Amino acid sequence: MTLILALDFGGTKLAAALVNVGSRKWLRYERRLSPVGADASTDLEIMRSLIYSLLQDTKPAAIGISFGGPVDASTGMVRLSHHVAGWENIPLKALLEEEFGVPVDVDNDANIAALGEHRFGAGQRYDSLFYITVSTGVGGGWILNGQPWRGAGGMAGEIGHIVVDPAGPVCLCGKRGCVERLASGPYMAQNAREILEKEPQRRGGFRDGEILRGLVGNNLTLLTGQLVSEAAAAGDDLAKEVLHKAAWALGVGIGNVANLMNPQRFVLGGGVTKAGEDFWRVVRQVARETALPEIDFEIVPAVLGDDAPLWGGVAIASMTIPNL
Repeated sequence: MTLILALDFGGTKLAAALVNVGSRKWLRYERRLSPVGADASTDLEIMRSLIYSLLQDTKPAAIGISFGGPVDASTGMVRLSHHVAGWENIPLKALLEEEFGVPVDVDNDANIAALGEHRFGAGQRYDSLFYITVSTGVGGGWILNGQPWRGAGGMAGEIGHIVVDPAGPVCLCGKRGCVERLASGPYMAQNAREILEKEPQRRGGFRDGEILRGLVGNNLTLLTGQLVSEAAAAGDDLAKEVLHKAAWALGVGIGNVANLMNPQRFVLGGGVTKAGEDFWRVVRQVARETALPEIDFEIVPAVLGDDAPLWGGVAIASMTIPNL
């Protein structure tokens, strides 16, 4: 039995899974939320406990890791995390190779998820695809000619920081009106919260913020992107406004990427893509309007769901095992 260990260091969650090579079913799987105020040390300790819980008395042939932030895939060095402190220049590959004595491969979550969807999910039988994850942040990963493409410095695919509204709100990266600033879950929640705080009088009707307020018991600090999506589905006009702006931003980004690189498929994963048919309709419509009419492409949901980074970890780890 040849085992592969897959790890996912997300912005808000940590997950680990063990699989037998050739199987499409996890042998063992564990997931934990990253605690509030966590840093790199906290996350590493939690992940270590997950690993030992999964491995028990076994040893994997290789480890594949998805990390939610910029990574130098050639060295396995994590450059930083935009959501968890203390990850600056952490040699994650070297740390785990030393501890477990097996080959380790590390890449950012979007690149890894792209590989997972290409090998096991919605990208099977396609030579070119662009995977986009829309959750805590917005990132992208390329498969070109059947292979991962990371760019000269490993930073290809950053669709989240394509500017779609130069006069828009300031993003974490310092620029205004990035796709991520308008379309990621936490920013959608922030946008809804700011409107409700600034315009309490106008936003008084049942269909204009009241459903959102009800979902959080009027405690606006509890708003999340998922709750914005739920409120929009229930008919809250304010939530629909925020959701449509997010879908519009994502659609503009996709249309521009289609013009530039012309992939066969865009595969969308992450929590915000569960926002309902209205979200998907706006994304597809705006992307089609933004792209040249001669450019043909599809926009489809990821098949692997939240497990795309883990299956990508399996895919990248498989490449290091001889005779596979």
